[in-house]
Amino acid sequence: MRSNRAFLGEFEQRVLLAILRSGAEPRPVEIRRELAHASNQAISRGAFYTTLDRLEAKQLIAWTTVAGTDARDGLPDRHCQVTPAGIGALRASRKTLLQLWSGLEWLLNDQ
Repeated sequence: MRSNRAFLGEFEQRVLLAILRSGAEPRPVEIRRELAHASNQAISRGAFYTTLDRLEAKQLIAWTTVAGTDARDGLPDRHCQVTPAGIGALRASRKTLLQLWSGLEWLLNDQ
């Protein structure tokens, strides 16, 4: 049985969750910082931006461009948000993972 929902890889899930945790319409630098903090590891710039492009192509995130400030020498800035389709994909992914984890707590518990 195949669903028409977007399949999320693990890193895509982590990026979407980092976007949601980074406040209203965060910039890529803030998202990457949150992702690195949450995972306690350095995040490759290339992998990060490739994933953002893939999420945008799947219509799971959307960008807003805002006018630049003096601090950015007038360069425009991009802000990101998770789309309703992105929220739906996260919910579906979470549901699937919880079903797969169910009954395995005894084996995978950290004791």
